[in-house]
Amino acid sequence: MTEPLSDHDENPLLAAGGLPRFAAIMPEHVEPAVQSLLRTQREALDELREVEEPTTDWLKAFEKIHESVRRVWSPVSHLNSVVSSPELRDAYNLCLPQITEFGTELEQDAVLHRRFVALDERIGAGEGTEAQVVRHTLRNFRLSGVALPDAEKAQFRKLVKAHAERKAAFEQNLLDATDAFSHHETDAAKLAGIPSVVLDGARKAAREKGLDGWLLALNGPTYMAVVTHADSEELRALYYRAWATRASDQGPEPERWDNAPIIDEILKLRHEAATLLGFNDYAEWSLATKMAGSPDEVIAFLRDLAARSRERARDELKTLNDYAGRELAPWDVSYYGEKLKQERFRLSEEELRAYFPLPRVLDGLFALAERLFGIRLKVQEVEAPWHESVRYYAISRADGTPVGGLYTDLFARPNKHSGAWMDTCVNRARLNGDTQLPVAHLVCNFSSPVDDAPSLITHSEVVTLFHEFGHSLHHLLTEVEYPSLSGINGVAWDAVELPSQFLENYAWLPEVLREISRHHETGEPLPGEKIATLNESRTFLSGLAMVRQLEFALFDFELHHAAEAPLGGEVRALLQRVRDEVAVIQPPDYNRFENTFAHIFAGGYAAGYYSYKWAEVLAADAFAAFEEAGAFDGATADRFRRSILAVGGSRDAMDAFVDFRGREPRLEPLLRQTGISTAD
Repeated sequence: MTEPLSDHDENPLLAAGGLPRFAAIMPEHVEPAVQSLLRTQREALDELREVEEPTTDWLKAFEKIHESVRRVWSPVSHLNSVVSSPELRDAYNLCLPQITEFGTELEQDAVLHRRFVALDERIGAGEGTEAQVVRHTLRNFRLSGVALPDAEKAQFRKLVKAHAERKAAFEQNLLDATDAFSHHETDAAKLAGIPSVVLDGARKAAREKGLDGWLLALNGPTYMAVVTHADSEELRALYYRAWATRASDQGPEPERWDNAPIIDEILKLRHEAATLLGFNDYAEWSLATKMAGSPDEVIAFLRDLAARSRERARDELKTLNDYAGRELAPWDVSYYGEKLKQERFRLSEEELRAYFPLPRVLDGLFALAERLFGIRLKVQEVEAPWHESVRYYAISRADGTPVGGLYTDLFARPNKHSGAWMDTCVNRARLNGDTQLPVAHLVCNFSSPVDDAPSLITHSEVVTLFHEFGHSLHHLLTEVEYPSLSGINGVAWDAVELPSQFLENYAWLPEVLREISRHHETGEPLPGEKIATLNESRTFLSGLAMVRQLEFALFDFELHHAAEAPLGGEVRALLQRVRDEVAVIQPPDYNRFENTFAHIFAGGYAAGYYSYKWAEVLAADAFAAFEEAGAFDGATADRFRRSILAVGGSRDAMDAFVDFRGREPRLEPLLRQTGISTAD
């Protein structure tokens, strides 16, 4: 075991304030930093326990302990996601249980709990931020088992620690299994239809390995390009199988990477922890921090949407089958969907890609943020980013007042987790004289620039970028100064997608599309007729997209809403029952989607994947307010900023929505937006 650092040793993870020195952080820094950090924070907790009449200054000192832990651990977690290595992974996995256990110990501390009860009585039932911090903290105490007998507290801590370890193992298996696959091809005819931007990257990858031809990886952009555009059904089927069998008994090296046993362990741990706290199942425990009131409400919501959507999805699949002249396999659906879309609308994603060079899209996106919310983003050199492609933007108001900062890491590469996400780098906080402004990470996996050509992204990737920037705005425009409630922190999980899904709507507006598009060769913006056609195509195959997401959401929720944790074959059987109820496309027997479902087995969406659809209802209704007043109406934008973005978790999510909209949310705007219903 590495010895803890002494005070005179230098460790970039323990540097006070400022931005993390990412490039200086080495795997050998992690364990000493975590040990030093936890020792210091335990000493600070000892001092807080001695205070019998806590005040708001005491509350801020308690918040500062949490924030100090996060300031050290957040860079480690982030680096493990974007520049993973065996050494960093080992250091992360070694220290994650220590961080998890510290948090659980803190929230099981009976003395600290009594201090918060006393503070709650002193503050009263007010609506101020301090009152909300206290309420949230008391809830966290309850959900961490503070009232349990000592033996059961210890058991709960053991379960939480093991759960964190298993989640990390699930994600690492998925990353390793994804990176392990590649397809080497020397026959150009077999790659017909695949976009040149993907083939250029594959040719470069082959050269770097000393190979002729093309070396295709299994990252998200490549997989989507193959199944959507490759004329070779054989290649589409190969890629579909590779993607659908990652980290499973059907993929390569199952003895190393099969996630099925880990799924069983995770489900058992969750169920035991929830029942130990007195909940019937993990779904009930999960809903304690969400807007939805009960499991029955969630299931009814999902089934209602499925009932409204499935007939349209069936019709869409029949249309594709008729177009292809045969019953389509799962790896054919995206391909023929794109072909029909091109024929019907005379528009293709690859044609549009030429109009969306990433630098121009970013400029237009930042101009939109300035127009709506009065902020400016300017690229700034900072010390030690974690990769040469990373950029940092300083954010300020029009008068120059600093707001915060944004890191962007936008390109796919080996040892980087797939997908797109926003994460917090620094929280907004003002605690007993110490002030820090928020900083966000915006991470995507777009195709990298090749030679002197810019990265060209599809319109669907434009929508993804807007989505993650919406999360970033939620984090950056907060006005809450307690970090546990600032930005996205403390926001009900089924409401946290509201700002991100709201901002997606602007990626379809003609005025915005003209601003963010420039043909990378001619410099011309996207022509008006293509903009009109793109918007006509927005609801194309929306029924199929809807039921696919509902399949995931219902599977997740029913998986966690069970009298006993489903294990082994029961997990697959449950998924099949959900597919029989909701889906219109049945995958082949070898499909192991559950083994790749990182959102619920490695991320924070367990018994919460429904949140995407729940928040989509909120977002569509919120955007309807802009449709009524004008998409760029200043008063509406300022009300959205004040009611939704600024308040973080300091206000109940429903109260915040009602404050903005003047009423509770309605389902109809989403049904209209997706084309499932045209009723006003």
